[in-house]
Amino acid sequence: MDKKKQVTEIIDRLKREYGEPRTALRFKTPFELLVAVILSAQCTDERVNKITPALFERFPGPKEMANANVEEIEELVRSCSFFRNKAKSIHNAAKMIVDRFGGRLPDNMNDLIKLPGVARKTANVVLYNAFGKNEGIAVDTHVKRLSKRLGLTDQTNPVKIENELMEIVPKKYWGLVTYLLIEHGRKVCKAKNPDCKNCILNDICPSAKA
Repeated sequence: MDKKKQVTEIIDRLKREYGEPRTALRFKTPFELLVAVILSAQCTDERVNKITPALFERFPGPKEMANANVEEIEELVRSCSFFRNKAKSIHNAAKMIVDRFGGRLPDNMNDLIKLPGVARKTANVVLYNAFGKNEGIAVDTHVKRLSKRLGLTDQTNPVKIENELMEIVPKKYWGLVTYLLIEHGRKVCKAKNPDCKNCILNDICPSAKA
């Protein structure tokens, strides 16, 4: 089975198992999602979802966030890992959104990755979940691990993994495939002791244990 046929079969099976999942981060606007994704780096979605209601109540949009003192933002996100760096990124991103983009979050990759604290992974999450756009594939730890185990790539760099996946995954599934692999990675194909015996992909996975 070539990689394009394999990945189509993988997506079909995972869709039957998990439906069409999306981000677990809670948001009401594209800007809120951007902030939540920045906060989620090396921090659980559950923790971020506990932090953001008070943060967004105090600073509901880019203008309010841009006019805030960084120390105020730090205090509201303190329970998140690397909170000082993240507060600075959020503050500077809000300022750029106001100054360069008229207070509206850009809806394209080229402009999003100009924002402080935003690389391709974050931009892909925002584009798919907030704007319904497939401009790339967000590669997190689950996507990285499963792509390698499934033999879809032998790369270790997230950008190179994304490029290889984009060549074999149909574009209409670029956003969805991330969340299918995340669901499967959390529930079955775990980092330690993957449950190969009960995995719905074991017959097409080169790493499956006999």
